[in-house]
Amino acid sequence: MATQYASLEALTTIVADTGDVDAIRQHKPTDATTNPSLLLKAAQMDQYQHLVDDAVAYGRKQASNEDEIVSFVMDKLAVNFGAEILKIVPGVVSTELDARLSFDTKACVAKAHEIIALYSAAGIAKERILIKIASTWEGIEAARVLEAEGIHCNMTLLFSIQQAVACAEAGATLISPFVGRITDWHKKDRGVSGFDNIDEDPGVQSVREIFNYYNKFGYKTVVMGASFRSKAQIVALAGCDKLTIGPKFLVELRESKDAAPALLQADKAQQMDIPKIEVSEAQWRFAMNDDACATEKLAEGIRKFAIDTVKLESVIRAKLNKRAKHSK
Repeated sequence: MATQYASLEALTTIVADTGDVDAIRQHKPTDATTNPSLLLKAAQMDQYQHLVDDAVAYGRKQASNEDEIVSFVMDKLAVNFGAEILKIVPGVVSTELDARLSFDTKACVAKAHEIIALYSAAGIAKERILIKIASTWEGIEAARVLEAEGIHCNMTLLFSIQQAVACAEAGATLISPFVGRITDWHKKDRGVSGFDNIDEDPGVQSVREIFNYYNKFGYKTVVMGASFRSKAQIVALAGCDKLTIGPKFLVELRESKDAAPALLQADKAQQMDIPKIEVSEAQWRFAMNDDACATEKLAEGIRKFAIDTVKLESVIRAKLNKRAKHSK
């Protein structure tokens, strides 16, 4: 009897949500995605120190000022992990921009160019890379520029239909709505411990709404559900274009023999009565202001990724200082 993983994989492209190369090798997903939090964890694992050391050596060759060295090391480290992952997955890998650039369109575009150049130097075509950018207005505008240049973008930290529509209008290749974080917000807001009926789960409802909207109006942007809190949330989105899933739930899916029927269907969405949403900057900003969940979770997500980026920089600085002492 087929596993639930196999049933889901027949309907949806499965993406590994981890920076752990060994976990990706074990589960053999089509694609993989990383973020600063995942890279921070992976960079402190013994089996990946050669990737960190290589990035540090690269940074030292590029600059002499410590801050500049760290910047080069961070970019090279992200690319090193991405390159290792691409040796395993047949599809694409997502590499995230520094969250501290989330409100600077020009800086996002410039950093994306640097990341793509590093991948190119490693012999990896830009078609196999998705640049992950926070779904702020400035980030969405950066995606508009990059997509016009043929650089594909994964719009992350996405919590609302307003963000999703703006990303599609900008021509983003893919969006990553954060199911679990939406659910977390609503549980806290409503003072409940959970939702007995998965169809009433706000995170699941949000991704279904976006999937149906995209298919109703013919957008090509891929919907990839992310940030899951339970296997039930994942199965409730069977039929979504892609789902990025952490190793824990990948194991649970492989161990289950339950079915995973198609609950999201493009042809059914096309028949739905769904109103068109306008997304000028003023309309978008007011809609986001009116959506407490999206506004709060976007800001929180940027803060947390920025904190983990600083922590990873501290790991790098410690390595640089250790080497400097040994060289004396």
